[in-house]
Amino acid sequence: MKVKYILLLVLVVGFEMLGTAVYGVPKVVVTDKDKVIIQEKLDKFITKGNLSTGALLFAIGIDFAGTPYVAKTLDLRTEESLVVNLREFDCTTFVENCLALALTIKSGKPTYETFISTLEKIRYRNGHLTDYTSRLHYFSEWITDNADRGIVTDVTLKLGGINYPLSLNFMGTHPNFYPQLKEAPSLITKIRIIEKQVSGKQFYFIPKEMVEGCGKDMMDGDIVALTTKIAGLDVSHLGLIHKKGNVVFLLNASSLGGKVETTPVSFATYLKNSKNTTGIFVVRAN
Repeated sequence: MKVKYILLLVLVVGFEMLGTAVYGVPKVVVTDKDKVIIQEKLDKFITKGNLSTGALLFAIGIDFAGTPYVAKTLDLRTEESLVVNLREFDCTTFVENCLALALTIKSGKPTYETFISTLEKIRYRNGHLTDYTSRLHYFSEWITDNADRGIVTDVTLKLGGINYPLSLNFMGTHPNFYPQLKEAPSLITKIRIIEKQVSGKQFYFIPKEMVEGCGKDMMDGDIVALTTKIAGLDVSHLGLIHKKGNVVFLLNASSLGGKVETTPVSFATYLKNSKNTTGIFVVRAN
């Protein structure tokens, strides 16, 4: 009996280790409804796998039109977990989930497990969740990290971008705004180190006055981030390019509209009316 118990224990531990090796994902926070939405989107768009990743990303984004906007869906708990929520979006999770779905379909393995693994790769530094500071909180770092791993290409300079001096410190100087930093002050030092490292890199942006002239070279599904005047931050909003003829619009999870929608005015006009916005980064999915 003792031998059988030991063998059973070895098998259980072995399977647990195998599961970690195969999936390599941390604790996942997901509802049954989210799983249903993921499968519905994969089933719906699997036949469009021949599209470019950007075009597929855009098609999926449009399909989410009307989905409610809810802020800070990733920060409702103090323990960092891989939060999966396709029932409601903020501007960042809208882009990340649509990109994860597109890449899952393009991978040739359109499964829930592939989606979960892909979402982690997109959202976290070097593709791995370790703690709160491993999340790519600043979109400038999101760009460089995902570009270094071949997931996206920063096309800002190619579209006419100019030098963008970056000085990040908002999270490190406003930790009380972030529940996990407030709960674990030891993480603040790590955040400040990351801010300094990212600030030392070269970035380019397209001033908002120049965006209309670059529209002809933008593509449906290009990811755009709005750079901001707010001290210590890099960007204040994200979305996807939506072209109607020769006019560029923004498909986004909008706090003003309260849902995923395309802006009623052109992207250039939208930027002009946004007082704190200075310009944009443009990223293209590979």
